[in-house]
Parts: sequence; structure tokens; C-alpha cells
Amino acid sequence: MTTVTMAKALNEGLRKALDDDPKVIIMGEDVGKLGGVFRITDGLQKDFGEARVFDTPLAESGIIGTAVGLAIRGYRPVCEIQFDGFVFPGFDQIVNQVAKMHNRSTGKIRMPITIRIPFGGGIGAVEHHSESPEAYFAHTAGLKVVSCSNPSDAYWMIQQSIRSDDPVVFFEPKRRYWAKGELSDEPYPLHKARVVRPGREATVVAYGPLVATALEAADADGHDLEVIDLRSISPLDTATVIESVERTGRLVVVHEAAVSHGVGAELAARVQERAFYSLEAPVLRVGGFDTPYPASRLEEEWLPTVDRILDAVDRTLEY
Repeated sequence: MTTVTMAKALNEGLRKALDDDPKVIIMGEDVGKLGGVFRITDGLQKDFGEARVFDTPLAESGIIGTAVGLAIRGYRPVCEIQFDGFVFPGFDQIVNQVAKMHNRSTGKIRMPITIRIPFGGGIGAVEHHSESPEAYFAHTAGLKVVSCSNPSDAYWMIQQSIRSDDPVVFFEPKRRYWAKGELSDEPYPLHKARVVRPGREATVVAYGPLVATALEAADADGHDLEVIDLRSISPLDTATVIESVERTGRLVVVHEAAVSHGVGAELAARVQERAFYSLEAPVLRVGGFDTPYPASRLEEEWLPTVDRILDAVDRTLEY
């Protein structure tokens, strides 16, 4: 197995997708000559040409709108939104065109568009560069929403997303771009959660940047915690979580986005609907606070930490 960073894994996954299908194109702000602000597309324009990897104006609505037209003409556009907070000028296009075109055309038109969004905090950035807007898109029917947490998933999931005939919003945990890991020989199902650490006392569910934090909490704690990488936010693989909760009786859901109205709330509702009598304690959530993302000097106080996860674990075990 090859050991690479997540950034390199994404680059190699995009390269493989471009190689495999001449209809795959990559577009976004600075993705061409510069190779992206995080260098995820580094070298791709040089190797595949300006017709397939090209820079766009600083206009997210234009990027997504152009991708819609290209998808109608049979292409598979991969759009990079440079930072999480920059997606909102393109929100109208994503929600009203990308998500609805297949249904609007009674199935005649597909939208095989992949929208890559580096998301989350932990890099000491300024406003609009550290947000977690995944719940907006998970709430929108017609969109698939996924997030990788390690290099192997990054490599395979970006290819699976590009091959999908449905639009996929692909959230990349930017603070994990430089984390290293081995690439597996085979992909895992795109919309299936994975148990990354078996345990018996409590289940901790995370996705994207906080999977590593959850694993760190499990290793630091004296308790036998089961950690699940959700991987897919929409659709949610509730079954894998239910199976775990039926064994452990306790659930803590962790994400960087604000706790209110988030993915954790949806997962908590589904678990209590389907596994109420297996629960030994209420489902607890650990997440960001109900405030705008703070200035960089305060982000470590805002982001979920190992200590905050362990505090929730201790509280659920006290019941």
C-alpha cells in the first residue's frame, strides 16, 4: 500500500477520473495554473490541458451555472469552491438547478456534477474560510452529501462521486489535507458508514475532520469506545449506527457545525425512533456553538476537542 497525504490522494483521485473519462472536467478559481489554493489540482492542467482543467472568474454562481449547462451536454463537471464560506453566492444554483433538474425533467436530464468544498476550521483563517455548511445541503432533496476523513477514502470517494449520475457535494476537511495514510486497494461503498474502532461501552459518531479527534478521544479514554466514521451525510447510513447502539446502548454524535438543527440532531432523532429500547442514556451531541465562526485566536475554544468529547462520554455513562 502507498502512504500519501489526503491532498495527494485527492489529486491522484482526480487524475484517475480525468484519465478514465474524457467527459470529466475540472473548473474553479485558481484550479488551473496555480493548482488550487491547497494545491489539490496541482499539475492537472499541465497534463490534461486548459480545455479540461480551467480557471473561472471569482463568481460561484457562474461556476455552478456553467456546470449545469455542461452536465446537460453530457459532461461530468467537477467544481471547486475555494473555501466553505464562498459557496453561498452559488447556493441558488445548487438548490434550484443542480438539485432539482433531474426531477424537473421527469428523469430525462441527469446532473453528474461534483462540487468540492474544503470545509471546517483549525487552520487559523479569517472570516468565511472555516465554516461547516453541510446541513444546508443535506436538507436539500436531490443532492448527495459526503465527507472523507482519511487519504484512502479521499482517493476512492472523489472518483465514486464523479462517476455518480447524481450531484454530489463533496466536503473535504481542509485541516486534514496534510495527514498521511495508506491507500487501500479497493473502494468502500460511497454511502456506507464504517466502524473505524470497535468498542462496547459507547458509540461515538463523527465525520470529516472530527473522525481523527474522536479516535484520539477513544485512545485517551479508559473506556471502550466504538468510533464510527459516518462518511455520507445524505443519505445517512442509519443502519450501521443502529447496529452499534444496539450493542453499546449509548451514542455521542460529534461535528464542527453548530449543534442546533445539525446532522447530529437528525441522527439522534432516527436512533431514538428505531432503537429507543436499546438506549441506556439520551443521545448527546458535541459540536460548534450557535454563533458565527470566531476569529482565529478563539477557534480552539469554539471547535469540539478531545476533552469536550470525553465530557459527553462521561455524562452518557453516568446514566
